[in-house]
Amino acid sequence: MRIFLKLKSLENAAQNSISKYTIQGMLYSSLIDSEFYKLHDQKGFKFFTFSDLFPSGDFIKGGIKNLIISSPNDELIRSWHGYFKSNKYIYLSNLPMEIAEVRKFETEPSQNYESGSPIVLYRNKYENKYLSFKRGDNLQYFLFRLKDNALKKFNAYYEDQYFFEEPIFNRLILKKEIVIPNGIKISNAGHSSRNQSLIVGTVWYELGRDYIERDERKFYKFIMDCGLGEKNSLGFGFINPKLRWIHDSRNI
Repeated sequence: MRIFLKLKSLENAAQNSISKYTIQGMLYSSLIDSEFYKLHDQKGFKFFTFSDLFPSGDFIKGGIKNLIISSPNDELIRSWHGYFKSNKYIYLSNLPMEIAEVRKFETEPSQNYESGSPIVLYRNKYENKYLSFKRGDNLQYFLFRLKDNALKKFNAYYEDQYFFEEPIFNRLILKKEIVIPNGIKISNAGHSSRNQSLIVGTVWYELGRDYIERDERKFYKFIMDCGLGEKNSLGFGFINPKLRWIHDSRNI
C-alpha cells in the first residue's frame, strides 16, 4: 500500500538542505504515538521505503513537492495516513511544509518498473563497499544480489521459504549510476575508493520481466511496496510500475 503526499513549502530552501535522513526522521517522529513507535529501534528489515521528493530542485515558497511512501504493512501505512490527515503541517528539519493533499492507494504488480529513487546494493557490507558498474561489477552480479536480497526480505516478512529459478528481471535499461555522500546530496558517479562514506546507487529507466506467473505476483507486489536493494527505510530502492506500450498491427 502507498501514501501520496503533496507538500507546499512555506519558505525558500536549497534542495540539498533536505536529505533522505530528514525525511526518514520525519516519518519515524510521526509514529511516536502509534503502535509502531519502536520501529526506529527494530533490528533488521523495516519493510518500508519512500520516493525521492519530486519535482527536483530548490524549495520555493508556495511551491509543491511530492512524496510517495510505500510498505507491504497496511497497518503501518494506515498509521502514517492517519497522522498526515490529522495534521496540517509537517517540518522537514527547520523547513515548514503544508500538507496540501494526502491519500492512500494500492498499486498492482507490473511486469515493468522504473526507479523512483536509487537502488543500493552492498558488495561488502563489513567494508562499507557498494556494488558499482564503474568499478567493475557486472549486470549478472547485480541481478544475483538484487534477487537474493529481495527473497531474504520477502521470506523474513512472510516467514516463508519462497524461491524461484529465473532472474528477477530480464529487461533492464540503466539511466545512470550516482554517488550519494553522507549528506545525501546526489551527484554524478566517479567517486574515489578512498572515501568510504559514499553510497553508490543506480537509477533505471526500466526493470522488466517478460512474464510473471500467477504465484509470483505476491512477490512482485512485495518488492514494489518494500523497495529493492538495501537501505529501503532510508528511501532507497523505491520503484514505480511503468506502462510499456506494445504496438499491435491488428489495431491499425
